[in-house]
Amino acid sequence: MTTTAPQQVLAADLLAPVTATLKAMYGAEPPSNLVPDLVVLDDSGWRLASRLIDGSLLADLLDWARRRWQASVHAAAALAWKSYCYCVAMPAVLGWAAARRVPLLRPADVLIRFDDRRRSLAIGLRRSVAVAVLPSDPLARCGFPQVRVVRDDDQLLVTLRESLLDGHLTPVLDAIHARARVGARTLRGSISSGIAHGMLRAAGVLPGLTAADINTLLWTLGVQDLVELVPGPAGDLTVRRKTCCLAFTLPKRKVCASCCIKA
Repeated sequence: MTTTAPQQVLAADLLAPVTATLKAMYGAEPPSNLVPDLVVLDDSGWRLASRLIDGSLLADLLDWARRRWQASVHAAAALAWKSYCYCVAMPAVLGWAAARRVPLLRPADVLIRFDDRRRSLAIGLRRSVAVAVLPSDPLARCGFPQVRVVRDDDQLLVTLRESLLDGHLTPVLDAIHARARVGARTLRGSISSGIAHGMLRAAGVLPGLTAADINTLLWTLGVQDLVELVPGPAGDLTVRRKTCCLAFTLPKRKVCASCCIKA
């Protein structure tokens, strides 16, 4: 009998609001870069995100991205980062939006896998992942070691920033910036646009989620100046970036709908 079964059940319970929201957002076709149900039960073939920060995995990721997109080094790095930061950010921001329950996405609790055959970059979470909750959350009274109870809404947002941005995305961004010489503003723009796009999609299944909530997240992470929420052709809010992910430099030129570059 193994000792991991209780952790597996616990991880599923901790992340239930996030997985339920993702299923409501995407139905039977969740984002291919996110592991179904988020938790990796068999981590063979997976590598820790912390290895992107210490440099031991970063060159492999950038080489994979260059082959994947047939792109220059800096464009490949920008596109790999765009996929990576979206998938890493979604569990945290969806947890906050859906239930004020924030997974703490420390690099040592996030797993990454990429390969040429599938042309895919996948992100998953270890069973050890912890969450931050408010005192009103039922988990606050359970006594589980993976649950961190914070004082109030403001402290929850501080915790989100410390775990997602300061402890994870910024160190990875700095490593990519140093290795591939992609502008830090360009990379930060993908954090902003990814969160804005994800939250606008989530608003379709979370009726209480407003543009003010999206702006709260952007301000919390210090990326509020890199996108605008503007009315689209149908009147619904859409995202307009102030930076570019460099997809327009690919052999098959692509200009995203939200890009600051005109098609």
